[in-house]
Amino acid sequence: MKINSIEIENFRNIEKLKLNFEDVNIIWGENAQGKTNLIEAIYLFTGSKSFRGVRDKELVKFGEKKAELKIDFENKSRKQNAELSIMGRRTAKLNEIEKKSATALGDELKAVIFSPVHLSMVKDGPIERRKFIDNSLCQLKSNYRSVLKEYNRCLAQRNMLLKDIKNNFNLEDMLYIWDKNLAKSGAKIIYQREKYVEALLPFATEIFDGLSKGREKIDLRLDCGFECKNLTVAEIENEFTKQLISNRNNDLINKITTVGPHRDDMEILINGKSARLYGSQGQQRSCVLALKLAEASLLKKMTDDEPLALLDDVMSELDESRQDYILNHIKNWQVFITCCDANTVLRLKKGKTFHIENGRCIG
Repeated sequence: MKINSIEIENFRNIEKLKLNFEDVNIIWGENAQGKTNLIEAIYLFTGSKSFRGVRDKELVKFGEKKAELKIDFENKSRKQNAELSIMGRRTAKLNEIEKKSATALGDELKAVIFSPVHLSMVKDGPIERRKFIDNSLCQLKSNYRSVLKEYNRCLAQRNMLLKDIKNNFNLEDMLYIWDKNLAKSGAKIIYQREKYVEALLPFATEIFDGLSKGREKIDLRLDCGFECKNLTVAEIENEFTKQLISNRNNDLINKITTVGPHRDDMEILINGKSARLYGSQGQQRSCVLALKLAEASLLKKMTDDEPLALLDDVMSELDESRQDYILNHIKNWQVFITCCDANTVLRLKKGKTFHIENGRCIG
């Protein structure tokens, strides 16, 4: 997989920009000049939301009504082009044909983003870990996004009902309907998450072993509130339904659904201990690198094509041996690296440089 060129108009602080890319692309310049904006623009073509957690309307340059992005890319030796228009929401075209949803572009273009914000995957609560799993599965499973959407719709309806029951106890019988709907979509999510963590672990183990030079061992476990390993979707649905029934009184008191995939977590362990609670900053950073590289390796295995590697301001945070390990791991992939000093990367890997200043490429 390779992006040959990109055109950007009225995106973030970028008024107009057109660039041609090579296999290794080093985007450098001072902070707050637009380096990450360029990486973000590329990442949006995977069909995912911004990795910076902002709404689409915030991506449009201040004072403008619409942002437009276009790329020419190759996917399994097939030349294609894609367009994104952002005006309140995103619309997309693939090979000049309008798509029903911008998320459909994810079927054609895969990428893995490494950014300092991803340290929160290990340091913070379960939301970021769920997001990591779900973003990965959305690139691997074409129907996963729609299942998530259906689950969130059912969850919102059930939570609304829990609030309304206080004023009308006759509504309590309707909980059985929403329990059934929630368990049906929730079971599919839990099943896919468990299978993903299981598939990710061997890659993460090997990579973490390399990063720690064999001194430490990583382990991953999905915590969904019950033992779900080796269960079928139907068996998970049955267990989830039991949980909803047994927690009903608690849900009525709290007026919110207290069990389900929206409460799942992925435990990250180093030598059997929680990386979040007991890991040093260096160990936590190695965990994130292992997980992101494992994500990329699994994407390659499942799609039979190398994803794009987007490294946003992570190289300066690593010692030279870890820098070398990462670049060696993705040596045959197209890579985009942002940094303040191009020489930091050039001493390890030769590539095409882009000097970004105030949203413009000046060299």
